[in-house]
Amino acid sequence: MAAKETPKNLHYLFVSCPSGVERLLDEEVRAILPKTHIEVLRGGIALKSDLEGVMKLNLECRLAQRVLIELISGGYRHEDDIYALARRIDWTQWITPAETIRVDTTARHSPLQSLNFANLRVKDAICDVLRDATGERPSVDTRFPDLPVMMHLSETDATLYIDTSGEPLFKRGWREDKGDAPLKETLAAAMLAAAGWKGTPETGGALHDPCCGSGTIAVEAAQIACGMAAGMQRRFSFEKQLPFVPLRGRWQAIKQAAKDREHAPAVPIFCSDVSFRMVDFARRNAERAGVAQYIQFNGGDALERPAPELPEGMPGTIMMNPPYGERIEVRGKAGNVQMSRDAYGSEARDGGDDFFPRLASHWKRAYTLNPAGWTAWLLCPDMKLPSKMRLKESRKFPMWNGPIECRLFRFDLIKGSARKPRGGEDQHPEEGAPQS
Repeated sequence: MAAKETPKNLHYLFVSCPSGVERLLDEEVRAILPKTHIEVLRGGIALKSDLEGVMKLNLECRLAQRVLIELISGGYRHEDDIYALARRIDWTQWITPAETIRVDTTARHSPLQSLNFANLRVKDAICDVLRDATGERPSVDTRFPDLPVMMHLSETDATLYIDTSGEPLFKRGWREDKGDAPLKETLAAAMLAAAGWKGTPETGGALHDPCCGSGTIAVEAAQIACGMAAGMQRRFSFEKQLPFVPLRGRWQAIKQAAKDREHAPAVPIFCSDVSFRMVDFARRNAERAGVAQYIQFNGGDALERPAPELPEGMPGTIMMNPPYGERIEVRGKAGNVQMSRDAYGSEARDGGDDFFPRLASHWKRAYTLNPAGWTAWLLCPDMKLPSKMRLKESRKFPMWNGPIECRLFRFDLIKGSARKPRGGEDQHPEEGAPQS
């Protein structure tokens, strides 16, 4: 197959994301690039865009992992076919010999024995094209390459991409202080997006994270409420790639336009943690993110802290990634429990078995007094969590916290008995596209 045509300077893009987030990413990208045709695939979305759109996606996307430009796709049986495919690309349009490269490969049912050897063949093709054109070869930089190249191998086809993001997009540039099990910024953003929380009184109201750790959820929420672009504080690999050099002035204008739209939030944001050390981490991260003045930080056990006071008529949203055995120990009043053995024979705390029922009881006492109501969203791998909490969830979303399959449960906190569920579990997105 020949390299794809790009009419009107459009490029074929694959914007990758964690499993289960594809449809949320679809909605986000439609807001960033209106009137764009998008195809929802496994592990991301596909679309056509010009290079200005590539820059906007990198700057604005909160849910994406990478923005990839597809260069060529074709069938293969062994590594020599991959070399031949990569040699058909004019790499001089993307890089000079003075710059550096790195090649990474993902695969799904590939018959090749070694992905490292496949990487090497692509690297050889890039170097040979440049040597034939200029007499020199570029170097490899495995940490911070000027041109990251990605290849995806299906059972029969190889596809080559330029990675315009560089470091994955969850690295926003502000989180330096981390806890024992930091939540990725993209997952925090996905939790907020799944809840429909957009930082206004009409879209979730106030935001409270009572198990804030290093503050990822609160900082993401504050930036959303302030209209801040996700990638304003970081660099992207496209900034060094040759096709983007003529667009440097436009890139500065895009960033300035994003900066000009920032504003004070319309809703209060609260976060607290039983560990005062983590609260300090959260505050320092928020300072680097430019939103510390918009978040109220507190110490204290999630089982004891009273509900934050809200403006009259404003609803509230609890958004939390609580401690659970596979991730981090339960601390505070629910942490003083006996050790047990998990399904694999390893020691594990049973703190979660006590923590969650007590959390539900605390919610019923402290969060059902607000006339405008509180809605709680809780990320947990325990599919039986609602029955343990004696609460009836009104919705649940499948999500992955790294390798851990979780559900984001919604609980409507009202006085008396819980409401009946309004819907079942959201379905997994369509399959059949490359995971990049």
